[in-house]
Amino acid sequence: MNIIVCVKQVIDPEAPPASFKIDAANNKAEMRGIPPVIDPYGEFAVEAALRIKEVKGGRVTVLSLGVNLLREVVKKTLAMGADELILLEDEAYTGGDGYATAFSLAMAIKKKGDYNLILCGREASDTNAGQTGAAIAEILGLPCVTLARKIEVGNNNLIVERVSSVGYDVVEVALPAVVTVSNEIGQPRYPTIKGIMTAKKIEPIIWKPADIGIEPSKTGAAGRRTAVNKLFQPVHEGKCEMAAGETPEEMAVNLAAKLREARIL
Repeated sequence: MNIIVCVKQVIDPEAPPASFKIDAANNKAEMRGIPPVIDPYGEFAVEAALRIKEVKGGRVTVLSLGVNLLREVVKKTLAMGADELILLEDEAYTGGDGYATAFSLAMAIKKKGDYNLILCGREASDTNAGQTGAAIAEILGLPCVTLARKIEVGNNNLIVERVSSVGYDVVEVALPAVVTVSNEIGQPRYPTIKGIMTAKKIEPIIWKPADIGIEPSKTGAAGRRTAVNKLFQPVHEGKCEMAAGETPEEMAVNLAAKLREARIL
C-alpha cells in the first residue's frame, strides 16, 4: 500500500494575535518571532497514513510545496514514521491559490507514480479553504472522499466514515483515490527519539517546476485563478457597564434591570 500525503508548512495557528503582521500592500500575513509548523490537519493525514501502513505495509511519501521550507519542520513527518519526503521548493511556487497549489502537487504525484492512495488534511489552518484535496482529485481524474474520520482498506477499495453535520456517512470508494482527513481520525503520534534520529539521516528530494514538467507560469502567483481583494485583522471592541449598588441585592436588581433593557431577560 503506497500512500502519498500532502502537507503544508503554515504560520502556527496557536500563536498569539500580536505575533501577526498584515502586509496590506501584498495581501499576506507575516509572523514575527514564532517558527512555522506543519499544518495540524496535515499531521492528522500523516497519522492516518501511518495507521494504514501498520496494517497493510507499504510506503508513506510526504509531499510539501513552498519556499524556504524549514527542514526541522517538514522533517517532523519523517520522525513520525514516513519513509520519504519530497519538497516542491522554488520561488516559482509562491503566492499560489488553491488551484495553482493543487495543480503543482498533482503534477508531482503524477511524476512520482506508483501510489494507491493520496491523503490531504481537510483544510489548511492559514486559509481554511479546503479546496486542495478535491482539486488534486479532479486534476488526476480520481474519486475523492472528504472529511474522513476513519479509513479501512480492503483489497481494491476503501470504506470511509465521513463526518457530516448530523453524524457521519459510510462511503465505499475504489482505489486509487484521494481522501481528506479530519481531526476526528485521532491524535497524531509524537515523534520518538529513534524516529527523530532516523529523520536526520533522510535527505528530502527537491523538485523544481521543470522537474515535474510544468512551466513557471502555471504555478504560484502566475497560476492563480482567484484574487484576494483584502486581508485584514478584525478589530474586536468590548464595552463594559457596571451594575452599581450599595448592597449585593441592589447590584443584582440593577443588573436584572439592565439585562431586561437589553432584552436578554
